[in-house]
Formats: sequence, C-alpha cells, structure tokens
Amino acid sequence: MSNIKNALKAAKAALDAHQYDLAIENATKVLTEDPKHYHANVFLGLALEKRGRNEESEKAYKSAASTKPTDPLAWQGLISLYEQQGGRKLGDYHDSVSHLAALFIEVDDKTRCQTVVDKYTGFARKCGSRAQYRHSLELLLPGSDLYDYLEGRIPHPSHTYTRISEVVEQDEKEKINLEIGQRRTRLGAKIDQVTAEVKKEILQGSILESHYQHVIDWTDDDTTRRLYEEKLLQHAYDTLLVLPQAQKNSKREEVVRLAQGIVILQHPFALAWKINLEWKDIEYLGELDVGVLREYVDLFPEEGLGKVLRGYLESEISVFPARAVDQDGTQNEEKGVLITTTEDRLVLMTDGLEDSSKSVLAHRIMSEYYLYLDEHESAAETARKAQRHVVTDSQTSGLPLANNTDAINVLLGNALVQYQAPRHHPEARSLFESILVRKPLNGSALIGIGLILEEQNELDRAVDFFERAMKQAPSTKIQAEAAWCRALDGDYPRGLEELEECLLTVEAPDLRTKALKAQILYRIGMCHWNMDHSKASRRDRNKAYTRFLSALQTDVNFAPPYTMLGIYYADYAKDRARARKCFQKAFELSSSEIVAAERLARSFAKTREWDLVEVIAQRVVESGRLRPAPGSKKKGISWPFAALGVVQLNKQEHAKSIVSFQSALRISPKEYYSWVGLGECYHNSGRYIAAAKAFEQAQKLERELGTEVLGDTWFSRYMLANVQRELGEYDAATIGYREILQVRTEEYGVSISSLQTSIESAWRNMDLGFFGRAIDNVQEALNIAKDVVTWSKNAFNLWKCISDLYSVYTHIQSYSTDFSTQDMKWLLEYDFDPEAYSHLADVDQITWSAFESVIESKDTDMVLRSSLYAAILAQKRALGCCARDPYAQAMAWYNLGWAEHRAHVCQRDGEVRSKEDSMRYLKAAVRCFKKAIELESRNAEFWNSLGVVTSQLNPKVAQHAFVRSLHLNEKNAKVWTNLGIFYLIEGDIQLANDSFARAQSVDPDYAQAWLGQGLLAAQLGESNESRTLFTHAFEISNASAIQIQQSYASSTLDYLLSSPTISDDAFTLLQPLLALRRLSKQASANISSEHIYALFQERNGSYADASKTLLSTCSTLEVDYEKTESAETLERFAQSKADLSRSQLAEQKFESAADNAETALALTEDTATSPMRARTRLSAHLSAGMAYYYQGAMDRAIDMFKNALEETPGDSDIVCLLSQVLWAKGGSQERSIAREQLFDCVERHPGHVSTILLLGVIAMLDDDRDTVEAVSDDLHSLRTRDDLNSQQNKQLAQLLHAISVLYPANEDRALTRMSEARTAVMLGPSEPYGWSQMANLSDETHPAEMAVLSAVAKAPPRGGSSVMDISDVYARTKRVEDSQKSIILAPWSSVGWQALSQL
Repeated sequence: MSNIKNALKAAKAALDAHQYDLAIENATKVLTEDPKHYHANVFLGLALEKRGRNEESEKAYKSAASTKPTDPLAWQGLISLYEQQGGRKLGDYHDSVSHLAALFIEVDDKTRCQTVVDKYTGFARKCGSRAQYRHSLELLLPGSDLYDYLEGRIPHPSHTYTRISEVVEQDEKEKINLEIGQRRTRLGAKIDQVTAEVKKEILQGSILESHYQHVIDWTDDDTTRRLYEEKLLQHAYDTLLVLPQAQKNSKREEVVRLAQGIVILQHPFALAWKINLEWKDIEYLGELDVGVLREYVDLFPEEGLGKVLRGYLESEISVFPARAVDQDGTQNEEKGVLITTTEDRLVLMTDGLEDSSKSVLAHRIMSEYYLYLDEHESAAETARKAQRHVVTDSQTSGLPLANNTDAINVLLGNALVQYQAPRHHPEARSLFESILVRKPLNGSALIGIGLILEEQNELDRAVDFFERAMKQAPSTKIQAEAAWCRALDGDYPRGLEELEECLLTVEAPDLRTKALKAQILYRIGMCHWNMDHSKASRRDRNKAYTRFLSALQTDVNFAPPYTMLGIYYADYAKDRARARKCFQKAFELSSSEIVAAERLARSFAKTREWDLVEVIAQRVVESGRLRPAPGSKKKGISWPFAALGVVQLNKQEHAKSIVSFQSALRISPKEYYSWVGLGECYHNSGRYIAAAKAFEQAQKLERELGTEVLGDTWFSRYMLANVQRELGEYDAATIGYREILQVRTEEYGVSISSLQTSIESAWRNMDLGFFGRAIDNVQEALNIAKDVVTWSKNAFNLWKCISDLYSVYTHIQSYSTDFSTQDMKWLLEYDFDPEAYSHLADVDQITWSAFESVIESKDTDMVLRSSLYAAILAQKRALGCCARDPYAQAMAWYNLGWAEHRAHVCQRDGEVRSKEDSMRYLKAAVRCFKKAIELESRNAEFWNSLGVVTSQLNPKVAQHAFVRSLHLNEKNAKVWTNLGIFYLIEGDIQLANDSFARAQSVDPDYAQAWLGQGLLAAQLGESNESRTLFTHAFEISNASAIQIQQSYASSTLDYLLSSPTISDDAFTLLQPLLALRRLSKQASANISSEHIYALFQERNGSYADASKTLLSTCSTLEVDYEKTESAETLERFAQSKADLSRSQLAEQKFESAADNAETALALTEDTATSPMRARTRLSAHLSAGMAYYYQGAMDRAIDMFKNALEETPGDSDIVCLLSQVLWAKGGSQERSIAREQLFDCVERHPGHVSTILLLGVIAMLDDDRDTVEAVSDDLHSLRTRDDLNSQQNKQLAQLLHAISVLYPANEDRALTRMSEARTAVMLGPSEPYGWSQMANLSDETHPAEMAVLSAVAKAPPRGGSSVMDISDVYARTKRVEDSQKSIILAPWSSVGWQALSQL
C-alpha cells in the first residue's frame, strides 16, 4: 500500500516537474497493482496527453471516468484532450460535455456548467462542421436538462433555433448543388429532371420546416416571425413542386394554410398572395373577394398582377363596385391616381401582363378585356397562354382547377369565333362542346356554338342553340342573333319583325349597346334590301338606305353599312366617287368586308395600281375569312389569293405567286383564270411540265364552261404553246400558234413567238443533223416574217429573227437551191430607210448597194455571201428599232457583233477574201461588242464576245475581256474554254490546260472544253490522248459542232492509218462517216473535210461516192489554184487526183483511173521532194499500173510497177503486185523474173505473208515439191503469229488446205485434210473458215453449226464477215431453214439454191 502511495506521489511530482515519462512510469506501477485506481489513471492520462499519445491518454481517462463517474476530473481531462485534437473527436467531446454538465447540475454549480457549455458550443462552431455545430446547439434547446437549469444564462431559444435553421439551410443548399453537379454529368441526364429528382430526395426528408416553425413559435420579434413565415411557406411550396401527384394533397393544404395566414395578416409576401388568388378554382371572376383584390393592389402596386387587377377593378367590365373617390374625382394619394381613359388602362394592364407572364388570373382578366375591346387576336393569344399556365398550376398544386379551365376555354372559344372567322371555328366548337359535356346549360358555350353554326349556314341549328341560351339568360343580343338567323334562312318578314322588337329594347347609352343597336339597324336594312330585289325598291331611300344611314349615325365605326351604301351608290345611284369612299371606309374599319375589298381591288386593278391591290388582297387573306371551316356549307372566297398572284406575277415574284394561285385553286378548283395564272407562273419560273399541266386543266375548263362564260380564251392556248416551245415540242407549239393566228391575225406577240419557234426548231434540227427539216423551218419562218413585216415593220424582235433565219443558211451551205434572193430582197427593202443600213458601213463595207450587187452576181459563193449580208443588214435594222431602250440597244449591238463575226469566219473558211480587207468584219465586230459593253458593262457574255473577236487583233485586250467576263460569272464553261484556246494560241500550255480543266469541272457536258483539251494534247504529240478527247467531245456534242467533227474525223483517220489491222472495221468507220457527211452539208467549201470524207467513203467501200466527192474537191482546188497559183494548192490537187484514180480503179473505170493517175504523176514530176509528194506518186504509180493491167496493157503496167519500186525501193507489197502482173503476162521470161523477185523479197523480208503465199501458189502451179515443202513450213510458222488479220489467216488456211489435198503427208488424203481443218479450228476457234472446212469433211452437224455461229458473230460491225461468207456457212448445215436464210442473204449466189435443192 505504501508503494502505491509513494508511486502516486512520485507521479504527481513528476507531472508538476513536467517529467512526463517519469510520471507515466510511476502511474503505470500504481495501475499494475490496482488497475482501477482513479488518480493513477488520471495522472497517466494527463502524462500521456502531454507526450502526444492521445489514444492511450483517452483510454486512461475513460478508465478513470468509469471508476468514478461522478468525479469531474476525468471528464475535464477528456474535454482537454479532445480540444487539443481539434474537430476530430467532436462527437466524444459532446458526450463528455453532457456528462460533465450533468455533474455540475447535481452539485448546483451553474457557473461552471455554463462555462463548459459555452466553451463547447464555441469550440464546435470554430472547429467542427455545420452538422456538429448544429448538434452542439441542440444542448441549449427547450426540453433538455441544460435548458431548464441554465435558462436565463444561455441564448433565447429563438436565437438558437435561428442559428440551427441557418446551418440546416446552408447544408441543404450545398447538398442540393453537389448532387445536381454530380448527377448532371451522367450519360443521358437532363438538368431539369436531375434537379427535380435531387430536390425531391432532399426536401422530402428535410427538417428545416420544423426549425422554421420553432423560430416562429419562440421569437418575440414580428419582423423575424414574418421573415420565417415567408421562408416556411417558400420551403413548403418548393417541396410541393417536386412531390408526386399522389403526395401533394397534405402538403398543398399546408401551403394553402400558410399562405392564407399571411394574407390575413396582410403581409406583403407576393407568393402567399398569388397562391391565395391563383389557386382559387372559380368559374366567374365575381367569386373572388374584392377586398383581397384591392389589398393586393395596394400592397403590390408595381407587381404585374397588381397592375392588371387595378386596371380591371377600374374598368367597364369589372363585376365589383367601384372604389369610393374624392370629390375631385381622384382616389386617396396612397391608393394611386384613378385611371379614366381606356388607352391608359390598356397600357397599364399590358405592362402588368408582361411582368406577370405566368399568372393565370392576369391572363384571364386580360383575355376578357381584349374581348371587350374586340381585340380578338390578342384575346385568343392571351387565352392560349392562360391555358398553358393553368395546366402548370394544376400540376404544381395537384388541384384539377376545372372551373378555371372552363372559364379560359370559354374566353378562347369566344375569341376564336370572331378572330379570322371561320378559320378557327372547328377549334372553338370543340372547346364549347367539351364544356357542354360537363355543363350542358353553360350560356357562353351555347351562344358560341350558335354563332359558329350561323357562320356555317346551319341556321336552324343555330336558332336552336340561341333559344337554349335565352332560357338560361335572356338577352337582346341573343334574340337579335336568332332573328338574323331566321332572316338569313329566307324568312325575312319574321326576321324583320323580331329585329324591330329588339331595336325597341336597346336604350342604354354605353358603347357596347350602341354597337348592338347599329348592328340591328344594319340587319333591318338588309332585310328590306333582300325582301325586294327590284331596282325601284333598292333605290327607295326610305327603306334599306335609311336604315344603313341610321346604323352609321348610331356607330360611325360599324363597317357593314358602309359596304351596302357603297353598293347602293355604285349600282343604283351611279355615284362612283361616293361608292369608292364608302368601300374604302368599310374596308378601313374591317378587313372582313370582303365585298367592299373586292370592289376596291377591281377598281384599282383597272387603273393598274397594283400596290394597292396587293395591300387589299393581303389584308383580306390575313383576315382568315376566305376558307370555310370543315363541314361548313359556305363556299370559300378565292379572289384575294388570285389577286395576290397577279400582283406577284407582275413583280416577277414567281415562287410567291405560285403559292397564291395554288391557294386560290384549293378554295375554288374550277377557277379558270387562276389555272391560267398558275400556268404562267410555272412557265416564268422554268417549271414547264407543271405549266403544261396547268394550261391543260384551263383548256379542260374552257370546254366545260364555254366561251359564253369565260369570254376570249386565246391567251391560255398561247401560253401553252409557249410552254411546248420551251419543252422543245416545236411542232405542237407551231400548231398552237397557227390556231390562234387564224382568229387574231395581227397579234404581234403570237406572231413573233411563232416566228421564234420556227427558228429555234431550225437550230434544233440542225444540231440533230436534220438539215432538210431545218431548211423547212426556215422557209416557214420566212413566210411568217413576210406577213408580220407588213403591219409591224419596226419591231426589234422581228428583225433579229430575220437575221437568225438567214444565219441558218450560213451553217447549212449545201442547201443553196432552196434559197430565194427575191424574198430576201423584198423583206429587207420593205418600207426601208437607207440610213438604217448605214451603221458601221465605213468598216464592214456592207450597205444596201453592196447587198444588191452580191445578189445580182453569179459567183459560186453568192448564196453564202448574200445570207451573211442579209443577216448583218437585218441586225442593223433591228438596231434602229430600239434606239430608245438602252438595254435592247446593247443586245442589238451584241447580235450585230456576232453577225459580223460569222461573216468573218465564213469568209476565212471559204478562202474568198482579199488581203486588204481580210479583217474588216472582225474589226466591225469589235466595235459592236464595245458599244454593247458601254451600254451594259456588267454583262459577262459581252466581255466574252469581245475576248473572242480580239484574240487575233490584240491579245492583251482579249485576255482582259476574258478575265473580266469570268469576274462577272466564274461558272461559265464557255468563257473558260475560250480562255484556254487563247492561251493555247499564245503558247502557254500550262494555263491552257488549267483553263480547260476548269471548264470541264464547271460543265462536264460542254463539248468545246474537251475539244480544246484534245487540241492541246495533239499539239504536245499525244495522239492517242487527243483522239480519246476528240471522240468524247464528238459523243457529247451536237451535229452542228463543225470543229469537233473535223477534229474527230481527222484523228480517227490518223488512227486508222497507223493501225492497219482495224482499217476495215465498219463500226470504226461509221461515226466518222456520219460526222463528215453532216459536215459536208454544213460547210461544203471546206476542202480538207471533203478530202477526208472521200477517204472514209473509200475505206467503207462506197467508191462511187468517194469518186464524186473527190471530183468536187478537185474542181474546187482547180478553181482556187487558178486564183492563187499556190504550190500548196497544186500539191493538194495532185494528191486528190491520185486518190480519185484509186477510187475509180475500185469502180472499174480503168481508163479514167489511168488518166487521173498520169495527171497526178505529171503534176508532181518537177515539184520539191516532200512526204506528201512521195505518197502521191506511189499511189498514182500503183493505180496506173493496176488500171493498165486490167486494160490489158501489160507492158505499161509493168513499167508503172517498176517505177513504183524505184519510188519505194524493195517494198514487198509492190513486188507482189509486179510479180502477179508478170505471171499474168504469161511468158516464161516474165514468170522467171516473177519468181526471182519473190525469192529476193523473201530473203529481204522473211516474214512477209503475201510473198510467201504467192510463192506457195506458184510452186503448186509449177508442181515444185521442194518449194511447196519449204513454203508449207513457213506457213505453219506464220499461223502462230498474233499480228495477222482474219483475211490473212483465212488465206493461210486455204493454201495449207490446198497443199494437203495435192501433197498429202500420208496415203490417206481425207485424214490429212481433216488434220488441217482441226489445226485451223484449234488456232482460230472463233474464225468460221476452219469450222467450214471441218463441216465439208464430216457428216456431223456440229462443225456446220459452229461455222454459222462464228460467222454471225463476225458480222459487221463486230467483225469482217461478208454476206457471202454468212450465206455460205448457212448453206452447209444441210437444214431447210438455214438454206432459206442463205438464199435470203445472197439470192444471187448459187450455193444456197443448190443446198436447198439437195434437201
């Protein structure tokens, strides 16, 4: 025991000396002997605390406290320990404070008890969280032992509850924001949904409202109480918003109770007042407490709802008694100045509505007030907003608010009945019917349906509804509506009687009653007007006229009487001025006065005041009274849409006019002129298919209605013809124009359109290659022009068309026989002024006298020159016809420029100009295009044209013109192509290539761009690439593209010459032949094209045509040589003679062939050496040799072939020809020479097929087995070569077959022949010859059938099988039908007949 005391004293001394380790040691010794020793545990806990061993210290203190719970020392130690650890052990701190305070209460030590509590709450506020601080404050709340003991020493409960409320409020806000921030990042999360979910979770379990209530219960400060009442209501309202509908009832009752309490106290908390007012489910505004309304206005004068309520309470429509005013007519100063004017009241209420955009009551009041002011559109818009807001309020509060909904629907229905009637009648009717389902006796709904039925002409039913409404609430207005329905139903006497009765009951002086009285007077007048339709009755001023005037005297702003007075003045009093004023006044007052609007629109249309017509029609359209409601018996009104369409058509607003005419036709599908207008709009906007359908529908109506109803209908036929013309249906368009001109012979527009159609048809036919049809179109156009010029000689379009029709002749020069100079001269000199043809005469030298001298000349190019002169003179005359129109004048200069350029081109191509005036037409064209640009500088086509004509004269100007044109329109492929050609001429290859590529990207179907690219490739030596490009350009071009056809034909000929294996391919020759044939029709003076055409004809086997073409070419070249004596022309003439000789040789005209060949040789005897001369002489020698051979002049033939060998030393083909001629001569010496020549040729050219074949034939004729064997070996080696054509393979097979027959390899000749046939089939399975040989040697049908299939497969254009080849293989099948086919294919051949006779 003494040891325990000594150790305890030592521990105490060590603690005093701050020797904590020693104290721990001594305290431990004591606890070793007595683990529950109180002071030892306290000393140990203190020492451990000082050494920072908090957990061990806490354990020691708690051990001591458990030993003596009533001793405060251990609890004080724990509190000190917890304080040192900050907020980590604040919960244990709270428990320790509670125990220690209880000990002080037991010993009645208030000072120490308060000190401990104050110290703890302060520490919790400083170091703890808000939740821990709130937990500490709960020690001070009423109901705890501490509060009862320390009351008066600690803060008042209101203060404590306030602090707790603030802490909880902050916690809730942070928790809500934190949860929203975390959840909103989830995939598919929506912020509104996330916010509602988070608030629902947190607010449902909130304790904040109870704390607010405690503050309200304990506080003595009214300001604080009001503040926390607001917070309590706001929190409860927020909670109500997020609760599901099933849980809203109890919470809503709480919210309503709180709001009601605030309203009773007249506390200015807006939410409480709005809940009290907005959540009242009332059918009529009179059910509201006027005192509450006025208190709200007084408390919230600047609130939106307050302004609306103030305006309503002081308005004419208020159901509440007016507030007492002072004697001076104003209210008390604090109540505000009384509003006396409707305008000021409306401004106030409108401002209030904007501020209270979600208030159902404000929108309901404003909708009712707008209805009172007849502002039906605003009333409908406001009621719709109220509908949305009442749904929101119902969802928020959980109340059905059925009465509010019905009241708003009644307001909306009443507004829709009047607003743009009858557009919204179906909607209004559905609203009224839904109300009547629940409330069958609702008077407003009954009246609304009655008005709708009245508008729909269901008058009996309308009267029934009005009578039902009268039973609920008798009214003069309803009675008057019922009487008017009876009158409209045809019972005018009864309607008049009842209206007179209603008039007697209308006496009140207010504005609405005046309007009703004016309406009744007007309707009485209408009854008088319709009861007697005679002019005398309607002229009688004591009947309807008087009533209309009385109606206006009652209400000068009532529109319908003005309309009727306008009709009276217009139709009966014949006073147009007064009538127009009346109509204007009526329409000014009401856009629903359709009759007045129509009369005004027609009068303004007659004076072409289209802006006023548009204003009137647009206002009528916006009134919404045109289209009847679905199910209505009334007819729609279409004329406003038609009027708008006409106005928009005049303004060239085609998209809008289409919509307008379509709207008119939806209302009146049989409105003829709307169909015509719609078709015209479609035509002007480029929608020609739709335009054609519209005009066809109009013509269908013409047939149904007849001209008696529609009047003159030629315009629709004229427009249909225009549409057909735009669609390229020129024949149909021409027929349409002719039909019109039979009735209206001098209709300028129709005549010009017919003339232009004929010319356009001519150009189209020319593009398609139908040149004869094009000339027919020109003749037709000429006849029309001769007629038009007699009665409209000064028309710009007429002379342009005349110029165009003569330009056609310059493009189709082969039809000169159809040209009439008399018609041309008559047209141009008809009533003309010589000055009209003097424009640019000093430059182009084209005057009337020059023209006369041309048409009187006998030159071969007279037709071409006179056509060019006529085209230019016509354009000059057109220029004089448009002197007052700068834009037309610019176009006239432009047209004249191209006419001059065409003259330059034709003159150059025909090579008929002289050197001194070679550029006169081009210079004239430059001046023309410059004039056009001066008048219209932003026209891209004008600049492009200037670039084209100045390319030869001034390259810098040309480049500037092209660039300027592209600046104005960079998406013009034609300009890019012209620029590329310009760069190509100037030698800039890269820029040319870039320009052509840009043109192709802008318009891939523009053939000239591909032509330019081909010319560029040809200049670079890329022949295959250029041919491909020329071919593509030809395939996408039209038949009038001369340069494309020339380039394509020339490149194809070069390709054929370089590839002899396909030279006889008919398909390859077909397109170039067609192109050159068209070209010969267009430009007959083009020598190069004619010569190429002849070469293609020769290759195609058309030798007679080739000879004819070459004769023409020779004649032209001869004439040209006589004029120029050019060496180049002479060389081309000699070449043409050589080619002509070859064609005549093929025609078997041997004498002519020999003469022409001799001529070609004579002409080239002394000329300079050139590749063309060598080819010409070689061709002439060969042709002459063959001609002499066939004439029997062997010696001369041999001489020609020898000369040919000298021209081309050692040529194998010529050696073969010479050998054949020598052998044919028959002498032994000649035949020996032939053998020697062939053997020498084989030595020089071992693989030459023709030489080997000739040696083989000669060897067989000579029965020279050694040579036959050698030739046979060579032939077998030749058969495996790939460069042999089908003809050569056939000749090889035939010779080998003959060798196998004459010199069989073994005794069985049949086997040898079959072996050769099989070899031929194996080497050429697609060739018919091998199969034919096998068919001859075999009794099987398969070889013959294969021979037929292969021969047919090789038929042109796929191959070279002739008709005889195909006929022969058909004859070998031993079938009747095939023999008949053989005869049909070649009836002159005996093979088919013999095969048929043997079957």
